[in-house]
Amino acid sequence: MAHRILIVEDEDKLQRALELHLRSLGFEVAKAGSAEAALAQIDRADLILSDLRLPGMDGLEFLSRIRLTNSVSPVVLMTAYGTVENAVEAMRKGASDFLTKPFSLDHLTTVVERALEMRALRDENRKLREELGHRYDLQNIIGRSAAMQEVFQLVMRVAAAKSTVLIAGESGVGKDLIARAIHYHSARRERPFIKINCTAIPENLMESELFGYEKGAFTGASTAKAGKFEEANGGTVFLDEIGDVSPSVQVKLLRILQERQFERLGSNKTVSIDVRVLAATNQDLRVALEQGTFREDLFYRLNVVPINMPPLRKRKEDIPFLAEYFLKKYSAEAGRPMDTFTPEAMAALEAHYWPGNVRELENVIERAVVLARGNRLDASDIRIDDLHRRPTSSDDNFLPPGMTLEEYEKWLIQEALRRADGNKSQAARLLGLTRNAFRYRLSQTGDTSADHDD
Repeated sequence: MAHRILIVEDEDKLQRALELHLRSLGFEVAKAGSAEAALAQIDRADLILSDLRLPGMDGLEFLSRIRLTNSVSPVVLMTAYGTVENAVEAMRKGASDFLTKPFSLDHLTTVVERALEMRALRDENRKLREELGHRYDLQNIIGRSAAMQEVFQLVMRVAAAKSTVLIAGESGVGKDLIARAIHYHSARRERPFIKINCTAIPENLMESELFGYEKGAFTGASTAKAGKFEEANGGTVFLDEIGDVSPSVQVKLLRILQERQFERLGSNKTVSIDVRVLAATNQDLRVALEQGTFREDLFYRLNVVPINMPPLRKRKEDIPFLAEYFLKKYSAEAGRPMDTFTPEAMAALEAHYWPGNVRELENVIERAVVLARGNRLDASDIRIDDLHRRPTSSDDNFLPPGMTLEEYEKWLIQEALRRADGNKSQAARLLGLTRNAFRYRLSQTGDTSADHDD
């Protein structure tokens, strides 16, 4: 479909010459002799070519009025009185280019094509941002369980704030997804979201990657380079696996959080930035504090708003919805329609412990789609690696994968109660404990029923 160009020019001969030339290039052309007449046509124009001096409203005021309508059409201004001041003022008001009369038709062609190319790039970027925003809309993140609904409510409350957020949870639970959801629900959604994987950057390069460097700061620094924090100015920095950052970098991160300032490597010039910091960890940072590997002051600066992501085993009601989503995704990619899961297949998925969380579930479904022979997945298609199966009585495993001692003790207590139909005395005997010892351990798990008799 041909682009439509609106010519706003009060000189009839020039207007006609521009029209004939643009039509010869395959463009559709609309014309107006004044800015007032052109305003009614701007919503149907892909590009506006306007004279600067017009009867009534001049070109600069016309440009301002166009921008008030939220039109995305590029505007090229023409004038026989070209000055640097005019060009600067036109660009400041949003003109995409400036032509000084007399100009050649070849030069006009170049300017018009460049302006339309820039519009196409802006349209594409806007479409991508809209798609990203849709992807990270909480309605499109799968989490029907009460635990995930609590996370979503917290995301909506913190998104509008500027506070630093620390997202904690095991590997594969979706910390990255939640960080991006916070950004895309915030006022910074149009600005950069820069993810920094702290485990993927070698320690000796971490400082230069985060804060940038000046020319000659070290061997090989032939030019200056901005760091990730400068790239994210006005937007959000997401520090993934923050627990792996070295003590020397922790000091500089603390300053970023406190003052929003830093110096590039090899420079004494202070750089001030406006960024929001989100961080994530699969470690217990309080243990790192006790071990002295993580700064206490940095922890409290990061942990302003904590979000704890539940592991998949604690929100098993989400498994069917996640599984169906991954089935549709990978069957579409494979070009083979898959209807659904058999009840036996879904039972196998719900029975697994999922130490790898959502990421492991996704891998299992992708593998099943590739290897399945029918048009729906059966239990025989669900192939889970043995090393990921929850241990039962093996002497080689003290704890199930992904569980802490505290979590395993709580599970044992609840399992004993289940087998004893809620009878605490019988549950205590199953665990080899006295009744009082059992009640004490039960109270430590937060179970208020420990204060009551059977």
